Amino acid sequence: MSGTELIRQVHRWTSVVFTAAVVANFVAMAIGKPPMWLVYSPLPPLFLQLFTGIYMFVLPYTRKGRGVKARKDPA
Repeated sequence: MSGTELIRQVHRWTSVVFTAAVVANFVAMAIGKPPMWLVYSPLPPLFLQLFTGIYMFVLPYTRKGRGVKARKDPA
């Protein structure tokens, strides 16, 4: 698995963890006052998603000038 594939996989799985933490937050708020560790639990996966998302956003712009040549049609 290459580095870019690993970044994409980490981004996908942290989105699952983030969504589960937000759902748990809403359920806990419906029951009563949630503990502080639960309130702040979505933040670590959110920051990890921020960094992996920025990396994936910038990646096409950095690969554009790396000498990738256009393919010529055999006409």
